[in-house]
Amino acid sequence: MNLGRALGSVGGLTLASRVLGLVRDSLFARFVGAGFASDAFLIAFRLPNMFRALFAEGAFSAAFIPMFNRKVAEGEKEPDGNGLRHGLVFAEDALSVLLPILILMTAIVEVFAWPVTWALTFGFKDVAPAQFAYVVELCRLTFPYLLLISLVSLLGGILNSLHRFWVNAAAPILLNLTLIAALLFVHDANPLLTARNQAIAVTVSGAFQLFWLWWACRRAGVTLRLKLPRLGPDVKRLMALIWPAAAGAGAVQINLVVSTALAAKFLPHGSVSYIYYADRLNQLPLGLIGIGLGTVLLPTVSRLLGRGEESAAMETQNRGMELALFLTLPATVALIVCGGPIAAALFQHGRFDATDTLYTAQALAAFSIGLPSYILVKVLTPGYYARSDTRTPVRYATISMAVNLVLNLAFIWPLGHMGPPLATAIASTVNVVFLYRTLARRGHFTADAQLRRRAPRMLLAALAMGVAMYALGDLFRPYVTGTSLMRWTAMLVLVATGAAVYAASVFATGALRPRDLKSFLR
Repeated sequence: MNLGRALGSVGGLTLASRVLGLVRDSLFARFVGAGFASDAFLIAFRLPNMFRALFAEGAFSAAFIPMFNRKVAEGEKEPDGNGLRHGLVFAEDALSVLLPILILMTAIVEVFAWPVTWALTFGFKDVAPAQFAYVVELCRLTFPYLLLISLVSLLGGILNSLHRFWVNAAAPILLNLTLIAALLFVHDANPLLTARNQAIAVTVSGAFQLFWLWWACRRAGVTLRLKLPRLGPDVKRLMALIWPAAAGAGAVQINLVVSTALAAKFLPHGSVSYIYYADRLNQLPLGLIGIGLGTVLLPTVSRLLGRGEESAAMETQNRGMELALFLTLPATVALIVCGGPIAAALFQHGRFDATDTLYTAQALAAFSIGLPSYILVKVLTPGYYARSDTRTPVRYATISMAVNLVLNLAFIWPLGHMGPPLATAIASTVNVVFLYRTLARRGHFTADAQLRRRAPRMLLAALAMGVAMYALGDLFRPYVTGTSLMRWTAMLVLVATGAAVYAASVFATGALRPRDLKSFLR
């Protein structure tokens, strides 16, 4: 399978989703701004997103996809040769157990939404009981999204294993389109009402995504029957793998939840929104590069290892890391150096003012320090999951979360809204160091000569680009707060200029030759 082509398919659709996400956030900033209403919605949205990252997309995919692929491979050796049928029987068994658990979990959170919300916010800073009740209401409106998106993850895992990566990658586009439509057509002068409408739209989008994946599965000849729950040996093994993978795959999400809770409790209103908007910008390269690579690498590496092709799996991981660094290093430098103009172009209008832009850019700079780490986690963890080792990543994720909590408490008072993002970045870096060292010690990953030669030169090229963009920054500032057309044009020119300078620097340092870049783009 062509790694670059698969990543291009997933990455292109993920990029489209992230761009629509920026449009959504820009509209949200205009109609809701950065204050209590936005903080309340973002906390409510964080709740299902946390569980989605922990159990649905991260842990479930990490445990399910290698097992599904193994069942398909075993089925191909059977007399009937129908590997897919053997895989689907396993998927049906998993669904029979997963669905009741999700229904029960949703019911529990709906009933006990008040204490759950309190745990996510530590009671929220300086709010009246009626205001806190509003936050609880939004949490109740958004949480059914978890049930829907978990079923999406199951169907998406099957399609990914069949190399139909684009279908699952396109699903988040429906989330953004639904929220954008709600902002455009049912916004209100009262930001509290607009935020409530957004909470309803979140769950509606989950229904749209589930229908999309169900339809795509039908087209691919995949149908799952509902059965009575049965804890067979395969499902027990799946459940045993999911729980440790939940913490391993969701370390960044857990760190963000801790950061959000501390910000809600100890920082002024609006701080949760600054951290959210900064994280959204930080998530653009993470979604394009990290999630795309993680989606493609896990089934690819697990299938290669299943065939005993260790050297091919190692080569795939090396090229994955090389591609990750090539795209991530310039994005990191650009978000640190040009975060202010980018945040102003996207968000500074309506209820979102220049002070909000400044604070968002500061939080973005802190987040971006850890951007390479966030993405390298996605590159390294498939090396564990493909070997059915979900326990080692969870040990390191637990250490990372402990580091994050300690640093949050150390940074939040002196650094304010910059403290939680910086703590998250450092904690993620600690996680990557542990993951890399253990894979290398076990002989499961060794940086080859090509990666060792190119990586430091890519870093030098990214720093050269940063110096150039810092020098040019003043030229763009007058244009990023003008009309919508002017601000979007200015931002696109800024990004294109940075990309051109980076490409020239890459060639000048010898990190890549023109034909190498052409191969990457292809």
